Amino acid sequence: MSKSDTILIVEDEMIIAANISLQLTQLGYNVIDIIPRAEEVLPKLKQQIPDIILLDINLKGDLDGIELAHLIQKEYKIPIIFLTANADEVHFNRAKTTNPYGFISKPFKKLDLQRAIELVLIRIQEEKMNNPNETETFVISDSIFVRSHDKMIKININDILFIEAERNYCKIHCKEKEHLIVSTLKDLEDKLNVKSFLRVHRSFIINMHHIDEIASSHIVIAKKAIPVTAELKKQLLLHIQKV
Repeated sequence: MSKSDTILIVEDEMIIAANISLQLTQLGYNVIDIIPRAEEVLPKLKQQIPDIILLDINLKGDLDGIELAHLIQKEYKIPIIFLTANADEVHFNRAKTTNPYGFISKPFKKLDLQRAIELVLIRIQEEKMNNPNETETFVISDSIFVRSHDKMIKININDILFIEAERNYCKIHCKEKEHLIVSTLKDLEDKLNVKSFLRVHRSFIINMHHIDEIASSHIVIAKKAIPVTAELKKQLLLHIQKV
């Protein structure tokens, strides 16, 4: 359990959201963003996956927090803690259908927030230990099979442009689409033992066949600028000659 765990706050009362953010920061957690509207959450998740989402049930707009939670769960497996000032039976029963990792009733104390987060992080670790197959990855000939939620997806290795780390997740960028999987970049690096792939940054593995540009401090693949250190750039140039 690490205090570098990331948290996304979805709360339309900005004074409350700012107070939550301050308390979490004081506890040592990394608040990646505060989002006031449900419609802005899924685009944010395509950019960065948090470890936990703190989600207000009574969001203003077309979607409330419970409806948003259902949409999130169709694409991601992210623990959700509901924030609510309305703890009536109707809201509680609706919220239960999303299998949240917890509820925090407003107003709450800093200790309530701290304990809720710590209990969720413990549960996350226990789930990982009890589900070792969740991060399975298989490389067979010219394809890689990765586990995404409850199924295995086949990806043609030549179609992979680069792989980007997002904490306990990896985003595999391909020619046509992206695949978000539960895996560390190190695990994929160990299993994806292919000459054309090289780790050029702590957060990136690239397919050298798809490099469009090599600059002084970055490379470009499919219009994406990927950072590379001077030392790794030397290794990259040597590897390119051998590929």
